[in-house]
Amino acid sequence: MSDEWKALSGANAQAALALVEAKINEAFRFIRAACLDTDTQRLNARKLDEWQAESYELAFGIAELEAARALLEQGMSQGDSLVLKIALSQCALSLNALLGRLSSIAGGCGIGREALAVLQQAPAISALLDDYATPQGLAALGAELIERRMPRLPSFLDTEKEMVRATFERFADEVVAPLAEAIHRQDLDIPEAIIRPAAELGCFGTCIPERFGGLQPDDKPDSLSMIVVTEELSRGSLGAAGSLITRPEIAARALLAGGTHEQQEKWLPQLAAGETLCAISITEPNTGSDVASVALRAARTEGGWHLQGAKTWCTFAGRSELLVVLARTDPDPALGFRGLSLFLVEKPAFAGHEFEVKQAKGGSLSGRAISTLGYRGMHSFELAFDGFFVPDANLVGGEAGLGRGFYSTMAGFAGGRIQTAARATGVMQAAYEKALSYVTERSTFGTPLAGYQLTQIKIAKMFATIAASRQFSYAVAELMDDGEGQMEASLVKLFSCRAAEQVTREAMQLHGGMGYAEEVAVSRYFVDARVLSIFEGAEEVLALKVIARGLIERAGTSAGGGS
Repeated sequence: MSDEWKALSGANAQAALALVEAKINEAFRFIRAACLDTDTQRLNARKLDEWQAESYELAFGIAELEAARALLEQGMSQGDSLVLKIALSQCALSLNALLGRLSSIAGGCGIGREALAVLQQAPAISALLDDYATPQGLAALGAELIERRMPRLPSFLDTEKEMVRATFERFADEVVAPLAEAIHRQDLDIPEAIIRPAAELGCFGTCIPERFGGLQPDDKPDSLSMIVVTEELSRGSLGAAGSLITRPEIAARALLAGGTHEQQEKWLPQLAAGETLCAISITEPNTGSDVASVALRAARTEGGWHLQGAKTWCTFAGRSELLVVLARTDPDPALGFRGLSLFLVEKPAFAGHEFEVKQAKGGSLSGRAISTLGYRGMHSFELAFDGFFVPDANLVGGEAGLGRGFYSTMAGFAGGRIQTAARATGVMQAAYEKALSYVTERSTFGTPLAGYQLTQIKIAKMFATIAASRQFSYAVAELMDDGEGQMEASLVKLFSCRAAEQVTREAMQLHGGMGYAEEVAVSRYFVDARVLSIFEGAEEVLALKVIARGLIERAGTSAGGGS
């Protein structure tokens, strides 16, 4: 295909995405006007809640648009015509989804159904849909992918990062995958046979600077390496390997943002080497994603603090020797997030589903694993703190850290969201590879599954979605390393985690009855994928409280409401 075709096709797709983005921004401006208090010129939270349905659809719309745009930019920059064809197909599929979302809310948020109908007939949009969203076109693309037995697009990573990716790909295939099914089906602990070699490869130090024994350069962040490693580990198993990085990554970012020099010097080398495994304890039974409402109490005592209260969904708490715990150091509830501080709670490592730590002076900490559909191996715990003593040295930031726990936590969570997007991509990749293998080997009614049009369409859609998720996460990593990308980190998490549910479902469906059998890996991918839209920022909270609210606020500026 000619360079002229590539330039024209790419430019047309860019124009189509821009047209829909303008319409989304129009809706954000309409909602802003409806929710703005005229006296204060600030958004009214109660009024915003009356627009939740519209805000939810618009947030997903922006996430889908940005994912398609990231893949399109990659496709236009490469010489391989197949890369651009995949990108154009994803743009067309995203536009179809976006137009459907806008149609469902058009009557209530200032877009108007007539204007939307005109938009759908815009030459740039209609040409893209006609060329790349038809069943025939998608089937032809799927057939090509099947014929090539193509597992993924070229990574376009530099030589060093490609070596890292290939190393962890082998580790996932040779070490993680053979153990993954037993860990899932028997709800076992992650064995040392995975943890120790992962530590030796530097798995736990991907977001820790080299001066502390990690893999990240001292002079600049390197989120891309963390994403590459996470994706490959998750491809092996989400519960047994893909989330090993998450907790040290959040802890390290929090310590780098708010910890004292002494705390960084003590804990970061241990975390980087995997000598100390950690867990993050933020969520409480009555707060969910509302971090500002954390109620676990930390009361001053001689030489430190007593922790009193309950936490839940603390993943890996049993095996970990260090818990990063958010607690309320100022009892005044009116202070909200300004009354929270972060603590480093030391404990012995425990195997299994229950543990209890009793201190000499009477304090205790107990934990019980929550039974879950999937995401097994890590085990998520309910925790009960009863006067558990934590020394002053373990208050993150020392006295200067009092009331700063929320900010340190958020510094950790921003990286957690993009890392979760990489976990989603890894799970999708594993599901796609199994599906591709199965449809090329299995026949029904005398015809190979790969020969059916619907199979080919499913393969094409899965492949394009995974490519978009991967490229979007790469793009956001670059933004975050430049000190930006907070909104985009939420967008890529929203897109990738929902996409993982659909891709793993399709992989399971292509396996037919065998896909529902526990002995087949796609059933594990399906139940594991379901958790991704819940943790590290529940889908609804991200869509409404972070993305939509942020873009509605931006809609009052000259830059508009886009991301």
